[in-house]
Parts: sequence; C-alpha cells; structure tokens
Amino acid sequence: MKQSILLLVIGGITLVKLQAQTISGSVLDLYTEEPLIGATIVEKGTTNGTITNFDGLFSLNLNKMPSSIVISYLGYETQTVDLTPSSPTELSSILLVPSAFGLDEVVITGVMDIVVDRQTPVATSTINAGEIQRKIAGDAEFPEVARTTPSIYISNQSSGYGEAEVWTRGFDQTNTAFLLNGQPINGMEDGRIYWSNWAGLTDVASAIQIQRGLGASKLAISSVGGTWNFIMKATETLRGGSISSTVGSDNYYKVSAAYNTGIMNEKWGISALVSVWSGNGWGHGTRGNGQTYFFAAGYRPAHRHSIHFLVTGAPQKHDQKYMSSIASHFRKDAQLDPRYNSNWGIYDGRYFSERTNYYHKPIINVNWDWDINNRSSLSTVLYGSLGRGGGTGGEGGPLARTQSGQIDFDATVANPASNYLLRTSVNNHNWIGAVLKYENELSRNWHLSLGTDLRRFYGDHFRQVYKLLDQPGYYQWGIPAYPDGYTASTSYKADPWSAIFNFAPRGDRITYNSAETIRYAGGFGQLEFWKKELSAYLQGAYSIQDHVRHELFYAPPSDTDSEKVINEGYNAKIGLSYVVGKNHTFFGNAGIYSRQPFHDVVFENNSNTISQNAFNEDIVGLELGYKLITPKVTTNINVYQTSWNNRVLYNLLEVQTDGTVRLTDDRVYTAQGMDPYELLFQDQLHKGLEVDLSYHMNDHFRLKGMASLGNWEIVGEKEVELYDGTSLLEKVDAYSISARNIKVGSAPQTSWGMGIQWDMMKNVSVEANYLHYDRLYSDNGGIELPSYGLLDLNLQITIPQTQGQAIHIIGNVYNLMDHLYISKAASSIGASSDDRSNWKGIHTDNIVMFGKTRTANLTLRYSF
Repeated sequence: MKQSILLLVIGGITLVKLQAQTISGSVLDLYTEEPLIGATIVEKGTTNGTITNFDGLFSLNLNKMPSSIVISYLGYETQTVDLTPSSPTELSSILLVPSAFGLDEVVITGVMDIVVDRQTPVATSTINAGEIQRKIAGDAEFPEVARTTPSIYISNQSSGYGEAEVWTRGFDQTNTAFLLNGQPINGMEDGRIYWSNWAGLTDVASAIQIQRGLGASKLAISSVGGTWNFIMKATETLRGGSISSTVGSDNYYKVSAAYNTGIMNEKWGISALVSVWSGNGWGHGTRGNGQTYFFAAGYRPAHRHSIHFLVTGAPQKHDQKYMSSIASHFRKDAQLDPRYNSNWGIYDGRYFSERTNYYHKPIINVNWDWDINNRSSLSTVLYGSLGRGGGTGGEGGPLARTQSGQIDFDATVANPASNYLLRTSVNNHNWIGAVLKYENELSRNWHLSLGTDLRRFYGDHFRQVYKLLDQPGYYQWGIPAYPDGYTASTSYKADPWSAIFNFAPRGDRITYNSAETIRYAGGFGQLEFWKKELSAYLQGAYSIQDHVRHELFYAPPSDTDSEKVINEGYNAKIGLSYVVGKNHTFFGNAGIYSRQPFHDVVFENNSNTISQNAFNEDIVGLELGYKLITPKVTTNINVYQTSWNNRVLYNLLEVQTDGTVRLTDDRVYTAQGMDPYELLFQDQLHKGLEVDLSYHMNDHFRLKGMASLGNWEIVGEKEVELYDGTSLLEKVDAYSISARNIKVGSAPQTSWGMGIQWDMMKNVSVEANYLHYDRLYSDNGGIELPSYGLLDLNLQITIPQTQGQAIHIIGNVYNLMDHLYISKAASSIGASSDDRSNWKGIHTDNIVMFGKTRTANLTLRYSF
C-alpha cells in the first residue's frame, strides 16, 4: 500500500513537471547583442505570453511541458524554441535575426497598417525602441531619429522646441501621412502636423515604421511622399520600471519615471509614464518647458478577446524663432551668430518673448481585438483628441527695438502713442474617430482585409488678449456679428494646462473668429495571394468628406454657416513580389490616387466663399525594389517615380513701395486696392534612387550606409491667374510660365551617409554617423544652397545589477564638428557681384534658417 502511494506521489510530481514550468531568458540582436526591449514571447498555441523588459529579460509560466515558445520583435525574424521537461529553466540568450522586410510575422494589437499586414514588400525602414531611446534625448526632435533613412530630411530644426519639419522623397508634411497606432493624426484642415504636440512620443514609442512612397497602409488616405507609423507601447506584461534623467546643452533637463504592473490575475495589466522637461533652447529666446503623461490598461475578458485603453498627452510651452535674413545674423564685430532671434527682449527687467507657442492635445484610445476563429479577426479602435492652445504675437504698435534688433518692451509700453498689446491666436479642436478592420484567411494562399475609417472634426479659430501691457483693452468694431462693437479687456494665460478650459468666449474674441466642421468616411480593402516564391496584392480605398465653414465675425448671425461642400476621393494599389533563393527579393508596386483638397483650399481666403478651383489632386506612383539579406549583409534598393498633378497654390504677392508688384516672369502689375494674389496651377514629378545597406564585419563592428539621389522638378507650363483683393473674385490677369528646370525646393535632392557601430566590450557600444546633403534649393527652387555634412556620436554603457536591474549611461553629441549651415531658405535672391553682400555664395538678404551647431546630452537611466 505504501509503495502504491509513493508511486502515485512520484507520478503526480512527474505529471506536474510535464504540465507546467517557469522559464526565463533574454532576447538580443544577433549581430550587436543589444537587448531587444518589448520583444514578445508567447507559448505556442495559446494566448499565454509576456514581453522583455529594458534589459531584454523575460520570465514566463508555461501551461504545460513539453512546449514551444514563439519569440517575435518588430524588424526581426520570428524564432520558435522547443522545450522539454529536461530543458533548463534559465535559457541562454535568444538571438534574433533582422528581417529582410523590416517587419515580419509580428502580431500588433489594433488596426495598425504596417508591412507585416502583407507579404509583398514596400520601401520601408523600421526603427525600434532601443534606437529611439538611445539617439533621441535632450532637445533633439523626435523625427530626427530617422535622419539616416534614405530620402528623409529634417529641416527648420533651430526655430524652437518641437518646430521641426519632415520631408519624405521631397514631399512636405502635408503630403506625408502620419499614423499613431494606425490612426491618422495629420490635421484635417490642412494636413499639417506640429511636432511640439507629439514630444511625448519619444518616451512611449515602441517603434517607428517609415513606408516611403506607396506604403502598405490600407486606410483611405492619400499619402504622396510616404507613411510614418508611430507604434506606441501597449500595456506591458512584464513587471518592472525605470527612472531616468537627462541633461544637455542650453540648460536642458528632463526627468522620467515609468512602471508596469505586469499581468495581474492573468487578466489585467497597467503601464504608466510621466516626464518633465525644460530648457533655454538652441536659438536665443527659445525657452521651453513641458510634460508627458502616458497611461495604458489592458484587460482580457475571454480567451479570444482583449481590450486596451490608452491616454497620453504632451502639454508644452516654447518660445519661437522665425526665419530672417542672413544679414540680420551679423553682430557689430562682423561675426555671424546663427542663433539670432528678434522675437524677444527685456520687459520690466526680465526676459520676455513676443512669440510663444503653447498646446495641449490629450489623446484617448480604446482598442478591442476579437479573434473570431482561427482564420478571421476583427479589430476596432475608438479614439478622440481635445486640442487646446495657440501662439502669441503683437497687436497694434509702434514696436520699439534696441540697436541689436531685440524688442524694447519698456520703451514700447512707455510710448503714449502706442496701442501695442499681446494677443494669442487660438486653434482649438475636438476630434473623434473610429477605425475597424476585418481580417480573413480565405485559404492557405488567399488573405482578405476589409475596413472602414470614420472621423469628425470641429475646429475653432480666434484671437484673444494675452497681455494688455498697460492698455485698457482691445476695441473690436466694424464686424457684422457685433455691430455695436465691444472692448476686450480680459487677459488669458498662454499656458497648456489652463488652455483646456480657460479661453475667451465669443463675446471676448478679437480680430477674427471662425470655425469649421469636417466629416470623413472611408472604406478600404485588400486581397493578397501568395504561393511559394510569388506574392501579389490588390488594394483599394474610397472616401467621402464634407466641409462646412462657420464665419462668426464677418457675417451676420443669420448667415454664419457656409454651404456644405462634399468631395469624394479614392486610391488603388497593386503589387507583385518574387523571391529568388532565400536571400533575394524583387518587387514592384503601382498606385493611383485622387485626393480631395484640404479644407483651407475649399474656401477662398478665410471666407465662406467656395473656391471654384478646389479640384482633386491626381497622383500616380511607380516603384521597383530589390532586397538582399544574408547573415552579414543586408541591402535595399528602390527606384521610384511619383507624378503629382492638379496642384493648386495661393501666393500673396508683396506690393512694392511704389505701389507695383513684380511678377514671377518679370512683368510689373500695378496693385489696385487690396493685396494681390497669385493662383497657381502646377504639376510636380519626383524621380529617384534609394540605397541602404548594413554590413556586419564581425561580432564587434557593424557598418551602415545609405544614399538617395532624386530629381524633383516642376513640370509642364505653370499656369497663373492674378486676382485683386482678398476675396479672389476679381481676376485681373492670366499667364503661363515655362516650368522647365524649376527644381522642387526645401529638401536636398542628393543625400548620403555612413555609420559604424563598435561594441568596444560586452556592455559598451559606440556609434558614429555622418550625413551629407547636396542640391538643396530654396523653398521655390530659385537658388541652390551650400551643401553640408554633419557628424553625430553616440555612446551607451550598461552596468548590470542584481535581479535583472541595470544602470544605463547614454551620451550623444550632434554636429560634432560644429559645422555652420543653412537648413532652409524662404527667398531666392541671386548672389551679388559684390562679395561683401554674399555669405558662402548666397546673398545676405535671403531669408533663411540656420541649422543647429554642436549640442550634446547625457542620460542616466536605472531600470528594474
């Protein structure tokens, strides 16, 4: 009897061991041996899983033994590890291989449109969380982590915190789609994006995927240059956290704290992060400060369902530096000061800026993922944002200045003839939306995706008093909405937190007041086929949007709303891919877009008058690509052509002191009444070649390189119509200008770079990157700016502690050689025959923005 009981106990212990076991280990990059933060480890055939912490470590309780775990990470090949009862509970390091396609076999929560959503590749680059955390610190703008990506240019870096502009294949931000977890975040009025509103992405982004050209997005968006997808942290499933502090140039300081509860009761998980920053800014008079908050909660109510809630925001306030002439940057000692800024001065003994931007844009997300069965799934996301804030400026005058060009606020206020005060241009909005996506594996070789994208946007634009500066108030008169006029004497703070609720009501607004309602509905679908080496896809989207403008000042109360304008658009894409052997992939993509005009084009010059020239823009894109991946070499080559037709632009022409306007073709027009406008119809053709490669010399050295050669031009005849007055109703002239040899400006048409990463020892890594830019033209393509090159350095040291804890030391030096360069020019004044009026061959009257000289930062982070 005792023997039977003993055998039973031994059998039970053996059965338990066969059924369950806890394993732990680490996940690293195969070549660099850097820890992969946020890699997913899932017990095969179950939903039981976890992710790695900041040191690449994980621990997972298995449901049974023997078993298998599946390890996946953005930008890497998925790996499966088989386990038996005799396997060690502490696994050796799991090394993942970088993927040929950028993202491969990675399951992402929500409706994110990334390359993994189809087998046929596109021109893409993926930047993981480790690289973001390593390279973006101090006052570096979030998009700057992508500077080593082909055909990407970051300009206007020195105008203040969050003022960067991004160019993709020569197309600006309004023609590049930016997605947050697959949700569109470009402004619905004009397509713009303001990076100051998204400073917090540095802290919470898990990865960035940049799809150049046609991209993989199935949403009904018409991205001309490409698509940037910011993948934010979902709820972490591994308990732990971190505390970090960063100090940098220009008195920059930032402190952050993050914590993850891990999965509680196998159902709940919570992640949270907060950070606070401040700094003086690179440019004179560009001080700033802000915070970031992030909270995510996940819940698994059933085996096939998961719900995720997320809220994040980055309230900030920063002073601004605008473009100005090269000549204005010269001091009395004839030395050029690239940091010169005329927007600030001293008031009552203290630093004071006329131009301050402040904004707070809380984002809320609710995701529901339902695995209907083994073949189909439904993902739903509801989202909303509440944008509040604006920018300050002067109203009235005259404005006194010092001999150095700074604002003399004391003299201005003391002048009895002055009516100068400070106002705020406010841009508030309410935005809600929903994206649904249905996936179905029709068979082993066919995959179907269907979905819809719904949005509603209400924007409110007005001015309010910021500081009275000893004035009794601002007298608003001469407007139909308030025929008796009124005096606005209440001041409103330029503060991102108080702006949420404290802004001027309609009876206290000044100079202008308007709003708009935009509604958007889109449907999309994709059918993909793959069999062995061949894959192909067909994708299409249709959208309809309507606009109503609300004039709340210059129209009587009975006639505030415009007529509703309805526009339809569509896009279609097709692609084909063929794999030769295991290492070579050849692919091609083609697509057409019919993109609706932005709201600001639908209505003429800030009025309810509907433009007769608001046509859909037509875009045709073609792309061929080749990818090679071996254990040592990874190469991507892309050739593209994008034609952009039916473009409509409005230019406000400058009236000369003699009352004349000199037109683009050197004819002279005599202005009649209000400032004249040009209405331009012009087409662009962008062609180019992109190459990026990576070579792993050995376990300690990795070489990287990239090159982009573009030819971006205005093509055909540029048709011009000239209008007199702000309503654009009275056409006074029409003419054509030959567009031959007119270059597209603002971004370098030639760029190349190279970098090296050296693992000096096990926990010490150094990286250097050099980038060179050439054939950079002014905004209108009129003059070519001097070429320039920048060298950046990065150092990372990891000091392991007990129980999975570690100390990380990260240092960055940007523009190590302290090179002085122009990153952007708004004018095209030819060089003078008198060299004293030129700087590096550029006339000093040109309006430019100088790029940042040398800056540095140091981060200390403790993870646990």
